[in-house]
Amino acid sequence: MASRTVPSSASASLPGAAAPGAPSPHAAPRHGVFEDAQALFTGSLFVGLTMMMYAQAGLLTGSTAGLAFVLHYATGWPFGAIYFAINLPFYWFAWKHIGRAFTIKTFVSVGILSLIAELGPRLIHIDYLHPAFAAIAGGLLMGTGVLFLARHKSSLGGATIVSLYLQERHGLRAGKVQMAIDCAVVLLALWVVPWDRVAWSVLAAVVMGVFLAVSHRPGRYQGG
Repeated sequence: MASRTVPSSASASLPGAAAPGAPSPHAAPRHGVFEDAQALFTGSLFVGLTMMMYAQAGLLTGSTAGLAFVLHYATGWPFGAIYFAINLPFYWFAWKHIGRAFTIKTFVSVGILSLIAELGPRLIHIDYLHPAFAAIAGGLLMGTGVLFLARHKSSLGGATIVSLYLQERHGLRAGKVQMAIDCAVVLLALWVVPWDRVAWSVLAAVVMGVFLAVSHRPGRYQGG
């Protein structure tokens, strides 16, 4: 039996066929302004809660937040103000190598986190918090917040900018890069923080890094 060729005009009307010039039905929808705003606030809030837990338990984190914690513990200066100032040089790197939209969103996220870090202790207080719980729950909570921000093309500055850049440009897992940087920063804090708190802080960095390595892989999430 001779095969029949379906005319191009008929094929366009077949169920599931995309019209010429129409976007692919599998193309990921881009995030709207409200979706971005919600993600930036929620991600920054999750990380802010983690920072309050770490401060309560005497723990540290990595990246520029870890350096801000070290200076906060050593000098007594406000954590939020130190954290905001340390991130200023990284905005130039993000603007040059990643893009304007990412840099602006990162600036907003860092500002929200700095504000939460300053106002949070006036709104919530934990009477008792074991460092093991703070390390595990905080690592997961921070990893979730960072993941929210990353999927909406934002970050919390510092090592997160570098790790996301290396993942996008060179295929290195952001979680592994973040974990290596965070552990190095935390270990540098031995001269300020007791060794047992540093050990719990390393655990928190590992928990967060593993979470990001499993959950944030190149190409898995296509939203823009």
